[in-house]
Amino acid sequence: MGGEGQSNGRRALRLGFAVKVMGRPDLKSNDSRRWQNNPHLKVSLEYLDAIFDYLLEQDIDMYRMSSDLAPYATHPDMPQFHNMLEESHAELQALGRRAREQKLRLSFHPSQFVLLNSPDPQLTRKSIWDLSSQSEMLDRMMLGSEAVVVTHVGGVYGDREESRARWVENWERLPDHVRNRLVLENDDIRFSAADVLWVHERTGVRLVFDYQHFCCLNPEGLDLVDTVARFMKSWPRDVRPKIHFSTPRTEFRQTERVDKKTGKKVSAQQEPVWTNHADFINPFEFIRFMRDVGDLEFDVMLESKAKDVSLLRLRSDLTRFAPDVGKRFGTTAEPLT
Repeated sequence: MGGEGQSNGRRALRLGFAVKVMGRPDLKSNDSRRWQNNPHLKVSLEYLDAIFDYLLEQDIDMYRMSSDLAPYATHPDMPQFHNMLEESHAELQALGRRAREQKLRLSFHPSQFVLLNSPDPQLTRKSIWDLSSQSEMLDRMMLGSEAVVVTHVGGVYGDREESRARWVENWERLPDHVRNRLVLENDDIRFSAADVLWVHERTGVRLVFDYQHFCCLNPEGLDLVDTVARFMKSWPRDVRPKIHFSTPRTEFRQTERVDKKTGKKVSAQQEPVWTNHADFINPFEFIRFMRDVGDLEFDVMLESKAKDVSLLRLRSDLTRFAPDVGKRFGTTAEPLT
């Protein structure tokens, strides 16, 4: 299982997963009812409280909350939902208190439609509203500065350098409570680690290193360990950085297409796409990465499709194959059979 500390007195590194609980399909991550049924943040927080029970049971102390936790809270045409955060203040405070007691590290990762570098002013304003709403929830929960909102640079819009610069310009437009929470991640097809380092140098925004994205997009040929270290330095000394880790799917992809002659759908196998996440983490790749980066300290958000099931399996694999790495994460469980 995960552990509170290590023999040197430092807290063990944490492993986390995102949103959906695969090991308990009955646990909902947010109130997903349609607007006609008046969904509410208060309902989502009840679901989240049940997830916290599961995290405690499994000794998991890092979790990414659903970006839809407050349904329709920023929908421009539905003002009836706009006071949802204020209406849920007491519940947010109570759940934040529980998170602090469990020493849970929480975060948000807004959807791909949140684009701070969009050339469309209306979309940019809506994106800032979304970022503001999620940052405000973390503030109302009274969580420390390790609780963050993760975003990407955004779209290329025909000019990478101009789009990258537009993110820097819009950073200045962000409310203070958003800038205090926002962190920037390298992606896998548009903006590389070098790009987000460029943005950091001009804004001071904290950076989240994504391992699989770095493997897929590193045209500048940056060194892995040196890049991770540079990302770590973007964080204040008193706040532990975090990274994202996943490994790619390697099996054939099953696809469907329409046969031009018969008009019928036929199945076909295609080669894997390396930007797709695997169900589970390749433990040997993870072990190699952790040994390569040495003593650098960071928590790890796993982005495998099997979610918590993948986390539990990786923890067991570390115990079996790499006790030295497992010790850094406080693993003491018997390997799964």
